[in-house]
Amino acid sequence: MRPTILLIGPLCVGKSTVAELLATSLGIPRCSVDDLPMEYFVELGLDPSRVETLTASQEWLAAYHYLQEFGVRLVERLLPERAGHVIDFGAPYSIYEDDSLLERVKKAFEPYPNVVLLLPSPDLDESTKVVKARMAAREGHIEIRRLLAGIGGETGVDYEELYVKHHSNFQLARTVVYTEGKTPEQTRDEIIRSLEL
Repeated sequence: MRPTILLIGPLCVGKSTVAELLATSLGIPRCSVDDLPMEYFVELGLDPSRVETLTASQEWLAAYHYLQEFGVRLVERLLPERAGHVIDFGAPYSIYEDDSLLERVKKAFEPYPNVVLLLPSPDLDESTKVVKARMAAREGHIEIRRLLAGIGGETGVDYEELYVKHHSNFQLARTVVYTEGKTPEQTRDEIIRSLEL
């Protein structure tokens, strides 16, 4: 039976790169949550026009809370569908402010022993600096940066830092792998050595 490997962690930590390497090395399929079509979310009940309206009117926090519920629904549906895959989750799918939502995600993750949190360093302040530098250098993630900047402006919270330090990631992960100073291939190999098969 193929292992199911769940990769979680902050933005720009290398989840997608490592997931592709794992899938290739282990000969199992990969699923990137960030690449799922909008139709997948619509089937879960998401109304894209509502998100657009909330963000256009700069109601950032309302948009964020609205999307959190769909993050949980996505996790609950996706995991049984993609058993035997390497699944790399976008940063928002493992961060929950609402304890009841976090409990639902914990329950969905429970049958899967290979939940790996990727972070640059055990020093969370250093990890935050690395992630922020990578975010600033990347062309992609324009929409998520806009959303996080808007929410941060509304709430006074640094969401890039929150995605590194939030307790949800540490409660969901079974293994933490630090990437700084390692090649993606070395990170892949460390994960493979840690797998429960």
